[in-house]
Amino acid sequence: MTSKQEQSPAATAVPDTVENYVGGEWVSVDSDDGQPLVNPATNETLAEVPFSDEATVDAAVQTASEAFDEWSRTPPVERVQYLFDLKSELEDRQEDIAQALTREHGKTLDEARGEIRRGIENVEVAAGIPNMLREGSGNVQDVASGMDEHAIRQPLGVFTAITPFNFPAMIPLWFLPYAVATGNTFVLKPSEKVPLSSQIIYEAIDAVDFPDGVVNLVNGGVDTVNALLEHEDIEGVSFVGSTPVARHIYETSAKHGKRVQAQGGAKNYAVVSEDAELEEAIPNVIGSVYGNAGQRCLANDVVVGIGDSYEPLREQVLDAVDDLTVGSGLDEDTDVGPLITGESAERVKEMVEDAVDEGADLVVDGRDFEHPDYPDGNFLGPTLLEGVTTDMDITQTEIFGPVMALTKADDIDEAIEMVNSTQYGNASSLYTENGAEARKYRYEVDAGNIGINVGVCAPMGFFHFGGRKESFFGDLHAQGEDAINFYTDKTITIERYYSH
Repeated sequence: MTSKQEQSPAATAVPDTVENYVGGEWVSVDSDDGQPLVNPATNETLAEVPFSDEATVDAAVQTASEAFDEWSRTPPVERVQYLFDLKSELEDRQEDIAQALTREHGKTLDEARGEIRRGIENVEVAAGIPNMLREGSGNVQDVASGMDEHAIRQPLGVFTAITPFNFPAMIPLWFLPYAVATGNTFVLKPSEKVPLSSQIIYEAIDAVDFPDGVVNLVNGGVDTVNALLEHEDIEGVSFVGSTPVARHIYETSAKHGKRVQAQGGAKNYAVVSEDAELEEAIPNVIGSVYGNAGQRCLANDVVVGIGDSYEPLREQVLDAVDDLTVGSGLDEDTDVGPLITGESAERVKEMVEDAVDEGADLVVDGRDFEHPDYPDGNFLGPTLLEGVTTDMDITQTEIFGPVMALTKADDIDEAIEMVNSTQYGNASSLYTENGAEARKYRYEVDAGNIGINVGVCAPMGFFHFGGRKESFFGDLHAQGEDAINFYTDKTITIERYYSH
């Protein structure tokens, strides 16, 4: 990485080796353990990703811990000035981040740009921390004779976030701005599959010149994660990823006395009512299922048509799927990029085959797709299964690929029963113009994020990100008011004075 003086936000090059950022400095990782970072569209190596060992993690956490005392005593109105500057720096680097994100992940440039905007949105929300801290505090005069009582929010120490491969620019910004704005210090561990986005985000942080040690970055794998979870100076852990790993994060963090918010996997359903506006609904459904190559926890990959809506829904979905273009995310006409790894693509193919074995009809088969310009890419063409039932694995297990499972229900009650049949409770969408039906859906569907005529119901930064059942482990979610509660504790002070 370049220094603050040498850095040019308009031209960020891909580094040969990914670095850590500790104590306000870029730090090379001396490690024999690591892996290559590859472009999933070409499988060309972009950089080497070294894995931080326990001693390296300890050094980063200790640096953050030493910075906490002064940072926590910095007035909130001064802390957020860094966020205002960070917003500007990130906006200057939007295209750099988008290009790097697309190269390391595979999503389209438009998807990458949209993701970055959602991340910046959280920086904007966190800049309002002085007011949010005030709203979370309170005082009562004369709780007893001559006695007053106050509740004051205070930061806790060092927090960490362990973030996934599918939204490498947005999800770190679910956590980082709120953690530091509330007065804590922070250590990010991004997915080893997609570290370049974080490198450029931290270039922006470096340019803002946060006090040394307030914001840190360590790269690594499983051992790096466990070193963070078990470190005695880490106060809280944030995580987004699969349910088995989320459960491990939750249990390990709780065992070591830490706060934890762990977002897990999903199996989301979209329901299309008989009075839905199909012209509006179809592009929305297609975007939800096939956008980001299906690699998002808000993808509604099981689509249920109610009654007479099913046949026109099926016909228009097939037409829309036929129009999708598969390719490199750097190509302007691409709608569906590659999957993150070849192993991921093989897993999706196996799930499709299992669904056929269980009785599903394979209407559109994208498993043999090959791109003439990218023969080594991890591509899977849009795939569509029909006639699925809730006792099939394809309707119960997260697939994380560009596959739609299409089925029908007789009425809204049967559709809701289908939606609630899974172990997950992340998201669901209903397409309808019937207000009573929408209200029933909101009440009865057991999911933390519900969209009405919205296919990707990602909450704005000033609302928390929902999640229930096996989709979330913890008590306080990311973003919004939950973030304030997660990153602070209320100190109660009871006062009485006997002389004036």
